[in-house]
Amino acid sequence: MKVFKNFKDYSSQKPLALSLGMFDGVHLGHKSIIDELIKVGTKNNLETAILTFWPHPRFVFNPNEDLKLLNTVDEKKDLIERYNIDHLFLKEFDEEFRNLTGEEFVRQILIDKLNVKYLIIGYDHSFGKNKSGNFELLQKLSKELDFDVEQMEAINIHENNISSTKVRNALLTGNIKEANEMLGYTYSVSGKVVHGKKIGRTIGYPTANIDTESIKLLPKKGAYIVETEVKGQHYKGMLSIGTNPTVNGEKLTVEVYILDFDGDIYDEKITVRFREFLHDEIKFEGLEKLIERLDEDKRLTQEFQF
Repeated sequence: MKVFKNFKDYSSQKPLALSLGMFDGVHLGHKSIIDELIKVGTKNNLETAILTFWPHPRFVFNPNEDLKLLNTVDEKKDLIERYNIDHLFLKEFDEEFRNLTGEEFVRQILIDKLNVKYLIIGYDHSFGKNKSGNFELLQKLSKELDFDVEQMEAINIHENNISSTKVRNALLTGNIKEANEMLGYTYSVSGKVVHGKKIGRTIGYPTANIDTESIKLLPKKGAYIVETEVKGQHYKGMLSIGTNPTVNGEKLTVEVYILDFDGDIYDEKITVRFREFLHDEIKFEGLEKLIERLDEDKRLTQEFQF
């Protein structure tokens, strides 16, 4: 898969089957679009492409909004690459781009620059200045500009439409199972192991503190059963997201106790995959009560079947 951050770097004039959108999470709704894109590309001898934006347009429109995303840019690239897409356009959503009307975007970008012959959009997608681009506009322009357009139906789980917003809400309420069902894979967080206060090792539960990207959405505060990947090896883990209120902590941390593991992994990049929510963050009366809860969490983690 070739990745382009600027349209002028793309020189091929081979016709494209393309889909556009944020694709945050690359969830099952997005998968249905990508599956259709590959099917259409194969049938019509078209190269396949996805046009998305980085950073998210909402950072441009609302710079003070504390928006967290389901994917870092590297995670998004990795998830899309699994589908054998030919081209990924990671366009910066700058001032010039935000001022294009829907029709200008279709004419100047999709047709003139990218030679799109088949366009697929999601069921609720709009684009262009003041959201002036929609399926109706695409249908009208497709006849004049000689391209096909298709709008995908929403994908449902438990009679609910899948969306990136609903995945975020599930994670923020600790509903890991529902989030993973909508994603079609296990939600993960990665980061470098950094030094912490090292309180865990004094009570028999040494933890690895993970320095995560600030843009990445963390599930709600609490304790989780996770699958931990360290140097290509996989282990069960107990993960805590919170401020360590029992020892009067203030800074939000992401810490994982890795079962059946003993090694120095400072500065190593590790990945944790969320499997089960255990309980909310708790302020215990003292370390003895904290240890009792950790022992119970460890038992539940050992019994959990991956």
